[in-house]
Amino acid sequence: MLYNHLKIAWRNLIRNKTFSMINILGLALGMTSSLLILLWIQDELSIGTEFSSAPYLYRVMEHEIADGRIVTDEDTPGILADELKRQFPEVVYAAGFSGPEQHVLAVGDKVSRQTGHFVGADWFRMYGIPLLTGSPETALKAPNNLAISKQLAETYFGDAQTALGKSIRLDNWIDYQVTAVFENLPAHSPDQYDFLLNWDTYLKREPWLNDWSNAGPGTRLQLRPDADVAKIDAKLRTFLKGRNKDISAHFNIQLFLQPETEAYLYSNFKNGHRDGGRIEYVRLFSIVAVFLLLIASINFMNLATARSVKRAREVGVRKVVGAAHSSLIRQFMGEAFLMTTLALGLAILLAGLSLPLFNQLTDKQLTLPVSQPTFWAIVFGLLVVTGGLAGSYPAIFLSSLQPVQVLKGHGPSLRFGAGAQLLRRGLVVFQFVLSMLMIVGTVVVYRQLQYIQTKSLGYDRENLIRIQGEGEIAQKYQTFKQELLRMPGIESVSHMQTSPLYNGNTTDGVDWAGKDPNVAIQFNNTWVGYDFAKTMRVKIVQGRDFSAAFGTDSTNYLINQSAAKRLGYQDPVGQPLSFGKRPGKIVGVIEDFHFNSLHVPIRPLVIRLAENWNYDNILIRPQPGQTKQALASIEALCRQLNPKFPFSYSFVDAEYEKLYKSETIIGTLATIFACLAILIACLGLFGLAAFTAEQRTKEIGVRKVLGASVVNVVTLLSKDFLKLVLIAIVVASPLAWYVARQWLQNFEYRIDLSWWMFVLAGFIAIVIAILTISFQSIKAALMNPVKSLRTE
Repeated sequence: MLYNHLKIAWRNLIRNKTFSMINILGLALGMTSSLLILLWIQDELSIGTEFSSAPYLYRVMEHEIADGRIVTDEDTPGILADELKRQFPEVVYAAGFSGPEQHVLAVGDKVSRQTGHFVGADWFRMYGIPLLTGSPETALKAPNNLAISKQLAETYFGDAQTALGKSIRLDNWIDYQVTAVFENLPAHSPDQYDFLLNWDTYLKREPWLNDWSNAGPGTRLQLRPDADVAKIDAKLRTFLKGRNKDISAHFNIQLFLQPETEAYLYSNFKNGHRDGGRIEYVRLFSIVAVFLLLIASINFMNLATARSVKRAREVGVRKVVGAAHSSLIRQFMGEAFLMTTLALGLAILLAGLSLPLFNQLTDKQLTLPVSQPTFWAIVFGLLVVTGGLAGSYPAIFLSSLQPVQVLKGHGPSLRFGAGAQLLRRGLVVFQFVLSMLMIVGTVVVYRQLQYIQTKSLGYDRENLIRIQGEGEIAQKYQTFKQELLRMPGIESVSHMQTSPLYNGNTTDGVDWAGKDPNVAIQFNNTWVGYDFAKTMRVKIVQGRDFSAAFGTDSTNYLINQSAAKRLGYQDPVGQPLSFGKRPGKIVGVIEDFHFNSLHVPIRPLVIRLAENWNYDNILIRPQPGQTKQALASIEALCRQLNPKFPFSYSFVDAEYEKLYKSETIIGTLATIFACLAILIACLGLFGLAAFTAEQRTKEIGVRKVLGASVVNVVTLLSKDFLKLVLIAIVVASPLAWYVARQWLQNFEYRIDLSWWMFVLAGFIAIVIAILTISFQSIKAALMNPVKSLRTE
């Protein structure tokens, strides 16, 4: 029986080549897209779970409650890890974790810039990172210990065994001994680094981290499997009270734990509550995958039920000779699964061919894991879901036809019954509603990204060069600056503690006349050199920039407009201000500029002068049109003054674009999948238009004999389909507005949703539908009426 069903299914597939190809191609495109999305989702969900200890790993987070708002981040006191290990028996391992730092590593004439972290001695035991040489217990125990990756060991020493015990000079300053070589980290690991350094060295280098009132690095814990996280969280809320004595009584810091497995996906917090993150994109593309499968399956249902008149007599004969209802359902479901299986085979091939491009777009390293049972479970799931979805209604519809009516010649009346037509029209509307949602989403994402890329940040990021203050350049900054200003192509030079694009330094240690002692207010802060405003091209709205002509500027301050507003001074210039118990005066107010992501609002900013502290970011402004010459001048001087360090630089505008890399990737993927959704929907529309034209061949012939023009015939065949598209636009627009509005809430600075976005999306859908339908309509309209009338 099974063989007989398969043989009939194959014959029907071959007999109707056009409709079979439309169905197979539509299903294949839908399943290819879904398969790629599922691989991407699987990779996203696996980030943070790559280590065997992952279920027991936690990050210590801080809620900083001040001035009526709650700010959540991973910054903690540098001495927190050891104290938690002493105070909580549930803590198996604890380690501090500094932010990523770039250092120059040298072995003989082999010199390169690498990224690394300072970490606690428990790091390797906590994460279970495989060591090729060395011991997890002693790898980072002593101050001069250095652990490097396998790749770094091969670069400098040839292999991991040779590297053990060898010396590497860091920043042409200190020699470190290689005490461990760890396996290269997985590409999707949330923490990427080439080397690790001893934590005590970090605390010695940054003595302020030994104070409970200061926070900067992260803290990671591994708990016992039986640990009660809720009870630990309850104790952590008040853990810092009494320890951070310098913190205002009105500034409350509460600690809590976030599972390592959730840190990547749930990174956003709003007013003390988890507020999404990458998980939003996972949910978004899960929905997109479902949409694409639905659109492809609807094509199958529509074409199968539309062509039911061709199968009606077959059903009638089978029922007369004794075929059971269930047997017919199995037969038609078998046909659906045969077509789905062929489409799935094509989908796997297309997915394999498109993976390199998909990886390039998503910055992933995905592969088709054909050797893993999980992959085939996903493939089987796709087959069952898609085949069942596509074949269920046609099977039920065809098997329910009454043999008496069919054999009496009432098949067409069944085919064109009001219920069947209404269902098909509803499915077409549903397809285009989903397609419209994706088109509008693409337009909104594109406009938001365009807004981000073109928005004024309050300073001129174009043609602004940033280099690292290191080695001799940092120690001889004044010489470097003066020599550089004498060289051709250089307009101005300054330096800044933080990057212009990210400032995570915050403090509540700002005091001024009239400050309410019952309110703790958080300010961002940084230090800069002379010519800061000139180099950044930030606008000074009141007062002046720091100047060497004023000796007292070493204790004075610049503030931004948000800080001026929060201080409450009518005329802030000349008013007293104290930061970190260092009294001074405000010498200037600069226009608000963005020193963090557009996801967050501009915060009050206090800037102090530190001309001779130069281990930070040196900012260089080339003269207009002389960037190439300026870069040559900078490189020549760097090589002259700092020969032990490789020359490197970056443009601030290029770094700015990297900040929104995730949004750019999402925008690109949204565009691609929206185009695929329209293509799949139009394949179904093309098939329905072809079938409609075939069914009305005689009517078209009669109309042409009676004088109907080509335009009349095209209009006749197209208007019903266009009505459905217009209905879909009306239904989809409010849904699209709501979804787009929700996504835009993630940005503090965002575009306004405009009517033209929905009109544009509707126009695109209509134009594509017209092009799809008109091909078949014009083909039918141009047919010789004599030939048309002979068809029946």
